[in-house]
Amino acid sequence: MSKDRKVAVVTGASQGLGAGIVKGFRERGYRVAATSRSIQPSEDPNLLAIRGDIGDPATGKKVIDAAVAAFGRIDTLVNNAGIFIASPFTDYSEDQYRAKLSTNLDGFFFITQHAIAAMEKRGSGHIVQITTTLADQANSNVPSVLAALTKGGLNAATRSLAIEYATRGIRVNAVSPGVIKTPMHAPEMHDVLAALHPVNRLGEVEDIVQAVLYLEDAHFVTGEILHVDGGQVAGH
Repeated sequence: MSKDRKVAVVTGASQGLGAGIVKGFRERGYRVAATSRSIQPSEDPNLLAIRGDIGDPATGKKVIDAAVAAFGRIDTLVNNAGIFIASPFTDYSEDQYRAKLSTNLDGFFFITQHAIAAMEKRGSGHIVQITTTLADQANSNVPSVLAALTKGGLNAATRSLAIEYATRGIRVNAVSPGVIKTPMHAPEMHDVLAALHPVNRLGEVEDIVQAVLYLEDAHFVTGEILHVDGGQVAGH
């Protein structure tokens, strides 16, 4: 097994943004370890599919250990897995709250710990969180305090980790999307959702893939929250 090719780990990788990010890295020649609860086995020898609940602390270790065992290194981790639930604040249930914290925060925390430990051994690495512009630009038409609480936490953690590891060869960034055209959004809602953006359209999966790959190449960029949101963060 050659250990010269770069390796990316992508969470929430079975569909939507995650599947697009996996494809983007594979097209660049990266080996990829992809994980989600429902991911299917891959016939691609350079794509390792690992099933697991990212909110389970054991999953992060399992994924990183499997990637290192299969490919010999970890260069990039994309923390894409996430749950979005829009709801008036007082209507959120405890189960929804716990589910959001498990996937959005626990899922980030445990796999990132193991990824950074592996990256430190090589003296280099890159971590990217997928967050949301709703953490910066609240919208009364889309009440989503749990997105602000969890994804906003990831924005803050991104900056903190970037500074903590700045002298150790590990960069940490985030991509903050607007509404992206994925299976999460029913087609009949596309026009309504498009109107939330000053550019009056939904984002495409490829817009986010390009942003992740830009950050991958931007070796002087760390601690950045890159908004890919059709102008949302600038306001209406």
